[in-house]
Amino acid sequence: MPRPPARAVIAATLSAATLLTAPACSSIAGLGRPVSAPRGQASTASPTTAATPAAAPTLTESQARAALISEADLGEPWVPTEGFATWRESMLKARTESAEAECGKLLDALYAEELLGPDATTRASVGLDDPWDEAQLRYQVVAHRPDAVDRTLAWLGGMPGECGEFTATAGDGEMTVEVTEAEMPEVGDARQGLRIVLSAISEYEDAPVLTLHVAAVRVGDDAIVLTNGGLGDVPADATWAAVELGAHRLTEVRKQGRAEI
Repeated sequence: MPRPPARAVIAATLSAATLLTAPACSSIAGLGRPVSAPRGQASTASPTTAATPAAAPTLTESQARAALISEADLGEPWVPTEGFATWRESMLKARTESAEAECGKLLDALYAEELLGPDATTRASVGLDDPWDEAQLRYQVVAHRPDAVDRTLAWLGGMPGECGEFTATAGDGEMTVEVTEAEMPEVGDARQGLRIVLSAISEYEDAPVLTLHVAAVRVGDDAIVLTNGGLGDVPADATWAAVELGAHRLTEVRKQGRAEI
């Protein structure tokens, strides 16, 4: 049975739920033809969308949960997770002797699910599994200082140049790690995406290869962080769709929160 395109599912969800106001809609590129952020740095929106702490109160726990995506948003075959994927311990829990300390910091942050740093506060999170492709998506709504988030986005944007390819060890086996920039939808106030491929070094052709999509988006004084990884095919459209819908959902929840004050 062919996989339904995730972006088409998201387009229908956005239309049916009427999540977006007219001004917000005008800033979105067509779902079938994404517009990426400027390469090599975390992109920012116009000054008119900058974070304004006085007008954007901290999300409540229920608001943060309302800003999460679900399996219904991505459509078949996504289902609620049954627990951490096996590749998390066997491949993602890795260390490196790379001369660049930032490469090890990146691996540690991915394993700990602390891409925005240990000082950031996870307000809500969800895990989803794709049993067809044995992929797993982890999605967080995070609270942190906007300037700290932007510094982390800039750091992530520098990873392809600083840690483009290096060697890491997981358990008793070695892997090559490749870090490249990934396209992101034009959502939120600042954003950064990465594609990370961890390939086991082996004489056998069927050695495992873990592909991990990473995305972080700041929306005012809050942020969303997403990882989508698997040992098989990891469709980029699911990552793109989750980021796009998630950022707009968080924007709407923040507007509602201000209206309730």
